[in-house]
Amino acid sequence: MAKKEKFYVVWRGNRPGIYPSWEDCKAAIKDFPKAQYKSFPSFAEAKEAYQGEYKDYVGKKASGLSAEQLRRIGQPNYNSISVDAASSGNPGIVEYQGVDTKTKKLLFHNGPFEQGTNNIGEFLALVHGLALLKKHNSKRIIYTDSKIAMGWVKKKKCNSKLPRSSKNTKIFELVDRAEKWLQENEYTTVIVKWETKAWGEIPADFGRK
Repeated sequence: MAKKEKFYVVWRGNRPGIYPSWEDCKAAIKDFPKAQYKSFPSFAEAKEAYQGEYKDYVGKKASGLSAEQLRRIGQPNYNSISVDAASSGNPGIVEYQGVDTKTKKLLFHNGPFEQGTNNIGEFLALVHGLALLKKHNSKRIIYTDSKIAMGWVKKKKCNSKLPRSSKNTKIFELVDRAEKWLQENEYTTVIVKWETKAWGEIPADFGRK
């Protein structure tokens, strides 16, 4: 199957513009504080977005929900952190991060790892977040957009079907540590599913969709 084409818009970065690949986009934002970027499925959409503003395309509410549904869902709890993962291929290169939900300030980031899956990254991000909040005796909640990762954390087991190999030794070392932490620690932090349809992409999103 042919790889789905994407175009990347960089509003704020080392070199703002439109790029035909993630590698080009990554180079354009590398080490730039609070870079603003997002992927689009066509050049026409990317061009239109580039002529607009970042805030109009990232984090805005998605359509398809009624006013009553939006009212029932309400607004995010900003006394929280948000976590997410990204992978280039599945399996592929994986990284994950956690941010302050309101300010999007980066709280932690790990990777990239040579080989893993998005679900493994989501699981590690959640456990990393739980450990961080427990360490600081924080009452904040954690948002994730991964039901699978929530289930794995609840069971205290990463149920990935990815075979272990020399390529993914490092990420599975973290998986083993995460499972051990879950088995040995009690926590009161509430894990909540991020309502993407109502609130847009989770604040920890890597902007590559």
